[in-house]
Amino acid sequence: MRRLFFGLEIPAQIKARLLKARAEVPGAKWQSAEQIHITLLFLGDVEEERLSAVCEAARHIPLAAFELNVAGLGCFGQPRAPRNLWAGVQPAAPVASLHSVIKGQMENLGLTTESRAFRPHITLARFKRQPGSVQSLLAEYGETAFGSFQVDQFVLFESEQRSGGPDYRTSHFAMWYRYLPKHPPRWTISNTATNGGLSILAATIYG
Repeated sequence: MRRLFFGLEIPAQIKARLLKARAEVPGAKWQSAEQIHITLLFLGDVEEERLSAVCEAARHIPLAAFELNVAGLGCFGQPRAPRNLWAGVQPAAPVASLHSVIKGQMENLGLTTESRAFRPHITLARFKRQPGSVQSLLAEYGETAFGSFQVDQFVLFESEQRSGGPDYRTSHFAMWYRYLPKHPPRWTISNTATNGGLSILAATIYG
């Protein structure tokens, strides 16, 4: 079984700006640079034998490039006792549209997907018991522009739980898709490792 989700990668320069918002807040589990991303669709545990079908279905999803702005901080829950601190992304419409298309393709494969409303965001910190207040962070960074980037690919991430605790952590991504119509379809596969020691299995599909 592989624990999978589709998402968007964030450019390094925007990650660096987001990380500057980190502060000492009780109960906060801050995301590392390697963990920062935008979740498009969480799949959960997927059988090994279904992985190729998931990848093939994703390969045929059309993606029209769009510009995405990262700005402002918000939280799920109350600012005095948050569950999650996040950075906002705009416009939300093209991200939500991509989410819907991927969701439809995965459900056509018989996979069960999340039913809760989709709200694109970038998780910066998660909170456990007795969370501290993020009111000062929201006041300081509520309107901050962290940068913009072009979305021209989406990623299939694989995650795993670490023995250090139940918190979610992205360990490596399994595939990304970049559409270059002038090239015939082909696969390029490589194995590398990030500075954080996270292994990366990357398969680029051109087509």
